[in-house]
Amino acid sequence: MNIHRYMDNSQAKQERFKRVASRRVENILQGIRSLSKCSNPNNYDYEEEDLNKMFKAIKEELKIMETLYKKNLKNDSGSFNF
Repeated sequence: MNIHRYMDNSQAKQERFKRVASRRVENILQGIRSLSKCSNPNNYDYEEEDLNKMFKAIKEELKIMETLYKKNLKNDSGSFNF
């Protein structure tokens, strides 16, 4: 019976992740689309240095997020790893 509870809990956590993460990814994508609108030279003036700072900040945050996810990823292979 305990194994069924574990599987139910695991499935619930996975479903919750998919629901919450999907919403958050969509919000991020909408934010990126909104930021892209700032590329219109008729409305905005920017220099390459501005773009470099902006892209650097975004890339750094993505790298942090990727590192966190990979660090917390469960390795179910059961084999020895360094």
